[in-house]
Amino acid sequence: MKKTFWWITSVLVLCMIITVSFKAAVDSSTVNANNTTKTASLTSEVRFDNMVSDVYKAAGLQNSGLDLGTFQKAITGFYNLKLAHKLPFSSNILTVVDFNKPSHEKRLWIVDLQSKLLLLNTWVAHGQGSGNDLADHFSNNEESHQSSLGFYVTDDIYVGKHGRSLRLDGMDNGFNDKARERAIVLHAADYVCQGTINQLGRIGRSFGCPAVSPDVINQVIGTLKGKTMIFINGPDTKYNSKYLNTNLAASFAVPDTASRPVLSARL
Repeated sequence: MKKTFWWITSVLVLCMIITVSFKAAVDSSTVNANNTTKTASLTSEVRFDNMVSDVYKAAGLQNSGLDLGTFQKAITGFYNLKLAHKLPFSSNILTVVDFNKPSHEKRLWIVDLQSKLLLLNTWVAHGQGSGNDLADHFSNNEESHQSSLGFYVTDDIYVGKHGRSLRLDGMDNGFNDKARERAIVLHAADYVCQGTINQLGRIGRSFGCPAVSPDVINQVIGTLKGKTMIFINGPDTKYNSKYLNTNLAASFAVPDTASRPVLSARL
């Protein structure tokens, strides 16, 4: 009788131990899976931040005066435009214009992301209606003579009243999507030079186009032609863009899994 009792007791204890161990293993597996998912998500964002910082440092962008936050917005849009099939996947050239800076400062940067090189840092004009030395008014309207903020994709070269010029397509609805109608292009202007700064304390102003010096126009057009991105930043709290989605950009630029085909439907 005692042997039977102890045998039954031992079996019950063994079953309890197995049940508890199994539950603990399942709980541990669930926790680990959740932690892995969170870690993967965080890793993509952290890796993206690290990539941006790496390019920023390697290209010497801080020393050239480009703000890190502005560069991060530009590179975020760069990858989201690729994700939306607005830029070719082979594109490596990124251009930033920062109208938070006055016109007498060199506030246009062209960066080769693959080589991590700053190709050019130069002056760029804003529109007459946007302000004097500092641009603080922006518009998407025709005849406003104001600059428009946002992401642009370059197109073809043509020869017009300003000589060789580069057509631009605005990507942000309501902010710069009338660039073609307004004839907003990248062109050269004699008033973008040190002499004008010496005379007026600022460079000259355009009718809304991002005009550069005749000394660099061939280099600029040759580098930017044929579907590259320009991001024009400025002090406008109303500006927003679907291309500033950091999570999507990070998932595309530094994916943890093969998720690019799935992501393409989200922009």
